[in-house]
Amino acid sequence: MAGNQFKFNSDEITRVIELMSTQSPPHHFEFHDPFWVLITTMLSHRTKDQVTDAASRKLFERYNGISGLASASVDDVVKIIDKVGFKNMKAPRIIEAAKIIRDKYGGKVPGSLDELTKIPGVGRKTANVVLSDSFGIPAIAVDTHVQRISRRMGISLSDDPEETEEAIMKIVPRDLWVGLNPMMVEFGKKICKPIGPLCRECSVSRYCAYFHDQVEKKSV
Repeated sequence: MAGNQFKFNSDEITRVIELMSTQSPPHHFEFHDPFWVLITTMLSHRTKDQVTDAASRKLFERYNGISGLASASVDDVVKIIDKVGFKNMKAPRIIEAAKIIRDKYGGKVPGSLDELTKIPGVGRKTANVVLSDSFGIPAIAVDTHVQRISRRMGISLSDDPEETEEAIMKIVPRDLWVGLNPMMVEFGKKICKPIGPLCRECSVSRYCAYFHDQVEKKSV
């Protein structure tokens, strides 16, 4: 990981985001409805996008909405999301989330970070995805990809997701927060990989502390 923190001006960070997005267009899950974005995001942890998409679509076709999933049996849901990672843990969690939204929030997904994170199994990252992708509320969701890229580039030197979120919020213009997570996730999968990052092919390497410290200097 990088050991230096870069200072970006607004034009530079805007350019970085443009270049990343062009090189690795973001993958967007097919749902925009807040409830199904929530469920899809809860299912997505340690699961490939294609598998998550298919599982969410099957759940939607089987249960249609909040009341349907809230009344589902765990065994049935496990069968439907069979290929999803940690299916036995996720199945009861998404059913419980549906029950809470039905009973506590009148069938409407809450549109605030505080209320969303009161739902068991919904962390800050998942809540911010829902706020950004469904409600269009500017929010920064920090997952492993966003954390890794931010650390390597020198945007944040912290390993704490909340501190990284704060660091990103300070330098990235607010009007670019919506959609930032899916773009950086895709960039992290294709270019800034956990192992063997494609630094020589990276469109933003000239802005990256990791590239200058770990790659460029070693090649001199």
